[in-house]
Amino acid sequence: MSEYFVRTEQMTVGYDGKPLIRDIEIRMRQGEILTLIGPNGAGKSTILKSMTRQLKLIGGAVYLDSEVMSRMSGNDVAKKLAVVMTERIRPELMTCEDIVATGRYPYTGTLGLLTKQDREKVREAMELVHTLEFKDRDFTAVSDGQRQRVLLARAICQDPEVIVLDEPTSFLDIRHKLELLSVLKKMVLKKHMAVLMSLHELDLAQKISDYVICVHGDKIEKYGTPEEIFTSDYIHHLYGITSGSYNEHFGCLEMERPPGKPQVFVIGGNSAGIPVYRKLQRAGIPFAAGVLHRNDTDYEVAKALAAAVITEDPFFPVSSESYEKARKIMISCRKVICCTDEFGPGNQKNRDLLQEAEKIGIEIEKI
Repeated sequence: MSEYFVRTEQMTVGYDGKPLIRDIEIRMRQGEILTLIGPNGAGKSTILKSMTRQLKLIGGAVYLDSEVMSRMSGNDVAKKLAVVMTERIRPELMTCEDIVATGRYPYTGTLGLLTKQDREKVREAMELVHTLEFKDRDFTAVSDGQRQRVLLARAICQDPEVIVLDEPTSFLDIRHKLELLSVLKKMVLKKHMAVLMSLHELDLAQKISDYVICVHGDKIEKYGTPEEIFTSDYIHHLYGITSGSYNEHFGCLEMERPPGKPQVFVIGGNSAGIPVYRKLQRAGIPFAAGVLHRNDTDYEVAKALAAAVITEDPFFPVSSESYEKARKIMISCRKVICCTDEFGPGNQKNRDLLQEAEKIGIEIEKI
């Protein structure tokens, strides 16, 4: 038996017999989360639909628990694999509970009658994703985010060993994004389930995935751990980022820095400067930041947004040389914003900068 619960061999996918992505090799064990990322239109949904038999393969094969999936019956596949796609289904006269209950059909026989145990599984699944409160409402009358949670409950209800999800967080607010991904993680850890999904939110993909597949052009360009994938250089390349930047340490995007010479000098540190940097960026005011140690959290945002950043080596006191660089830039600015009133042994020179600004009469704002 293969150690991989889901795997593909030389899988080629596309539409109307025309290949879009060739020779896709995916390997997935139970107890893992594998996430597809890549630009819009790259083919992530096409890969997922082809793997779940919603699209016909152009070439190759998909194996599920060592069996060729194309040779398995629909019922046998449904007992092992559940699917949550982004297409909006519009069933007639079905409540949210009715929709979830359809997840039990692989187990109910030809008459589709639910047992007491089936009903309990429906309730447990709805409780898990917080949909019980609207179980009696018409499925077509609830919000997009609520529908997405109902469809996840239906998938959970199937008792699958693999769940495949296409952009499951698309219609969810922040709370429900985190809840949904937390539910998936718990099921992976407790039930040893495998999760295969596509995500647009890079920060979430970076935090939840065991492995990441990057779809780019007509191929799988890169396949590895989050640590291997989420580097600033590679994410810029994958998405063709030309405006703004991606921060690999925070897993977030930053807007473009304002053009021009610094008008404001910001004295920050220990995350205190970050809100100020972003406020100045929103206002289109170019600024300088310093003196920052390069292991300071402020530095990660400052290097993306500031016109100039004066830095010091980690764990060393701010040197006279760094102080002088900062002072020259500061005295050319019309304003100084100081985000801290505490100066430790390592950054006494920043206190000196503030005192210099007061001495020569530069406008000072303390936050």
